[in-house]
Amino acid sequence: MYKEQTFNIPELKGISSKTIEEHLKLYSGYVKNTNNILEKIKEDLDDYTKAELQRRLGFEFDGMRNHEYYFSLLEGGHKEISDGKLKKAIEERWGSYDNWLSEFKSIAKTRGVGWAILYHDLKTGNLLNAWIDEQHLGHLVSCQPIIALDMWEHSFVADYQPSGKGDYVEDFFSNINFEVAENLFEKVT
Repeated sequence: MYKEQTFNIPELKGISSKTIEEHLKLYSGYVKNTNNILEKIKEDLDDYTKAELQRRLGFEFDGMRNHEYYFSLLEGGHKEISDGKLKKAIEERWGSYDNWLSEFKSIAKTRGVGWAILYHDLKTGNLLNAWIDEQHLGHLVSCQPIIALDMWEHSFVADYQPSGKGDYVEDFFSNINFEVAENLFEKVT
């Protein structure tokens, strides 16, 4: 069974502690629902019910994992990206850090709910930016998330209003601890 992680998130620029508190409750629900579904699937169920639970598992499980990436990036206070391996890989792929950041932010502002994710393709070593619908639709197979930005309204509307999506994206990068992303990238390369 999966255990709910705890996160040490300091005061953030633009993102209120109340929003983080409510957002963490949502994360807790994903953990509980993942565990509940895994228990329920073991029961003697009709094929339709079992298939529906299996379908729902992807949403709940990915919701749990996406939030773990997101919240871990907000731990420990803001730290700029260093001139290390991740930045070099970004510059090699996009020509510059600023080019990557511009593309990533543009993807994050995609209309609808979902996630903007910087992936590392474990098979080829490539870095890829992608939009994921909801929690689970469009994840790139054999790719490790390095940066995950939650673009569901619950992550920003209370602080920014619906029209403030762009401000939320800017503030996320003012709060991100790139050391977390760099450490994850180091582990998978």
